[in-house]
Amino acid sequence: QVQPVESGGGSVQAGGSLRLSCAASGYTYNSACMGWFRQAPGKERESVARIYTVGDITYYADSVKGRFTISQHNAKNTLDLQMNSLKPGDTAMYYCAAAREGLYCNFPYGYNYWGQGTQVTVSS
Repeated sequence: QVQPVESGGGSVQAGGSLRLSCAASGYTYNSACMGWFRQAPGKERESVARIYTVGDITYYADSVKGRFTISQHNAKNTLDLQMNSLKPGDTAMYYCAAAREGLYCNFPYGYNYWGQGTQVTVSS
């Protein structure tokens, strides 16, 4: 495959949990990092979390810190995002992405591979 494939989105009530998964085989061997991004209608795309393929170093947006956990496994071919204590503000389309070079991991537009997204809706 030439792009990540996300799954696991859905609709939950506030306080609930979801686990997103991203199948990324075929290109992760050339990726320095992988990340999760989200975009709500009328809002800018924002970084949620990222993980470096070497060393498993992670970063989280302040808005999700302590609630979301990013991880990679299965020889780096699977990227997960465990989302707990979900809030209505978490409602968005969530995208899995990979960057080929570490220099670009801090910048959303530096990512080379993007999935089609999976919708997460949190109701109050």
